[in-house]
Amino acid sequence: MLPCRRPIGLALALLAGLLAGPMTAEAQEGADAFKTFPLGTEQQQPASPAQTPASGFNPLTIEEAVPKTRDVRLEALLVEKGKPVEQGLTWRIFSPIPGADGKLPLLATAEGGSAALNLVPGEYFVNVAFGRAAATRKIRVPETGAVERQQLVLDAGGVKLNAVSGADVRIPPDELSFAIYSSEEKEDGERTLIMADVKPNAVVRLNAGTYHVVSNYGDVNATIRADIQIEAGKLTEATIQHRAAKLTLKLVAGPGGEAIADTAWSILTSSGDTVSESVGAFPTIVLAEGTYIAVARNKDKIYQRDFTVRAGVNTDVEVLLSQHQAEQGARAAAVAD
Repeated sequence: MLPCRRPIGLALALLAGLLAGPMTAEAQEGADAFKTFPLGTEQQQPASPAQTPASGFNPLTIEEAVPKTRDVRLEALLVEKGKPVEQGLTWRIFSPIPGADGKLPLLATAEGGSAALNLVPGEYFVNVAFGRAAATRKIRVPETGAVERQQLVLDAGGVKLNAVSGADVRIPPDELSFAIYSSEEKEDGERTLIMADVKPNAVVRLNAGTYHVVSNYGDVNATIRADIQIEAGKLTEATIQHRAAKLTLKLVAGPGGEAIADTAWSILTSSGDTVSESVGAFPTIVLAEGTYIAVARNKDKIYQRDFTVRAGVNTDVEVLLSQHQAEQGARAAAVAD
C-alpha cells in the first residue's frame, strides 16, 4: 500500500509549529482534522475505525454554489396577434416579494425591442413601457422543461397633436403646447394629468382609450379642449382649431406711426375684467375671439381703444395719441379703479 502523500504546504506549516514550540490543544486538534480531510485526487489510506471521517459535511462545487438561470424571451405587441415592437420599449423585472419599504424590488431592466434575460427559476412581475403605454404580467420561470416565450400585449396606439388658428392659419410650434388628461373626472371635478407640455407633431404613445386634450395658444386665454380617441395599433393625428389671433399693440401719434416706447398696457374684456398686462413699445399677445378694450399708459396719461379679435386674423392694434383719446382713457381708468 502506498503511503499517504501530505500536501507540501501542510508539512511546512506543521514543521514551523514544531520549531516554534509545543502545540496548543486547539492547534493539535486542527492538525488531527487534516488526517481525515479528503485531499482531492491524491491516493488516500482507507479510514480505520479510529479515523472515521466527519459526517454531515458536503462541500459544494462552484457549479452547485451558483444558482442556475434560464433564458427567458420577452416580446411586446401593440395589439393581439400583431408584430413585436422592435424599439422604444423599456423592460423592468420585479421581485414579487415587497422589500422593507413596501415596494417590489427592481431586479433587472432592458431597453430597445424584444429582450432575452437570464433569470433564476421562480416568480417575477414583468413590466413593459412604450412611452406612456404599459402592461404588466406575473410570470413563472420553471426549473426544468421548456421556458415559454412571454408576450405582453400593450393594447396601445399613438397620437400626434397640432393646431391652427381660424380655418387654416398655421400657428408657430413654439407658441403651442398641449396637455393630455384622463377622460374621467374625479370627485372634485379635476382630471388626472397624464402628460404635460406636449409639443406639436410629437408622437405620444398611449394605451387605447379616450383622452381629454387641452391646447394652449399663447399664454393668455386662447385655450381649446377636446376629447380624442386612441385606437390600438394606430397613429391618430388630431388638429385642433383655435378661435383666436395674434395681436401687436402700439401707441402711436397717428395711423401707421412709430410705436412709442415705455408704454404700459392692460387688456380688458368688454365687462372690464383684466386678461393681460405688459410693458413695451409693441408687445405681442394672443387673444381668444371676442371684444376687448386696450388701455395704454404713457407719461402719466391714459389712452384707450375698443377692438375686436377675429379668429385667424393676426393684426396690429393701434391706440392713437390724441387729446380725445387721452380724455377717454382717463375716464376708463377711473372706471377700472
